[in-house]
Amino acid sequence: MSTIVRRTGGRTGLQSVRQMISPVRVMLVDDQQIILDGLSALMSVRPEITVVGTAHDGERALQMFDQTAPDVCLVDLRMRPMDGVEFTSRLRARVHDAKVILLTTYDTDEEIFRGFRAGIATYLLKDIDIARLVDVICAVHAGHRIIDPHIAVRLAEHVTSDALTGRQAEVLQLVADGKSNQEIAGLIFISAGTVKAHMRSILRKLGARDRAQAIGVALKRGLIRAD
Repeated sequence: MSTIVRRTGGRTGLQSVRQMISPVRVMLVDDQQIILDGLSALMSVRPEITVVGTAHDGERALQMFDQTAPDVCLVDLRMRPMDGVEFTSRLRARVHDAKVILLTTYDTDEEIFRGFRAGIATYLLKDIDIARLVDVICAVHAGHRIIDPHIAVRLAEHVTSDALTGRQAEVLQLVADGKSNQEIAGLIFISAGTVKAHMRSILRKLGARDRAQAIGVALKRGLIRAD
């Protein structure tokens, strides 16, 4: 997947992508009916887009994905009980090349970083105009990731700061090998309390809720080996 770093005021590259692709099958996911209706209405008059389904929540959207086979999913970030990031993680665990665009009202670093870690192609603010939205959908369908330059810099810094240390990778590998905290402590000559502290840092850095998810994320990124 190639990356387009969007420059302020520049749309030529995205417009050329849009002209090459028609139509793109899009699924809309938002827990507000007025948003779904508005997006559907706006896209229904665009020849480049075909809306193949709408869903009010992530769980329903996961089921609908198999039924409708969309090219691109346009998903609200803040939904309950499953938000857009969790939807993306679960979808891409099943369909690794699924293309997801997050729609959000908020332009906050942590939400953006969570989204990119989960595998989104890009994120867009909800005040985007329809022409720009269509450009981005078509570009994503063509295999591009679109990242604002200032976000690209912050994302790179964030990934670097969140890299596992050698010791943390060692601890996580031992956890993946089925070792307990006490066993890990004895093997690498640290206290069990230090093992726990390492695990807290690992969970935070990988954005994981528990050890099993941390192992899964680390395996996917090649941070540990699968024996």
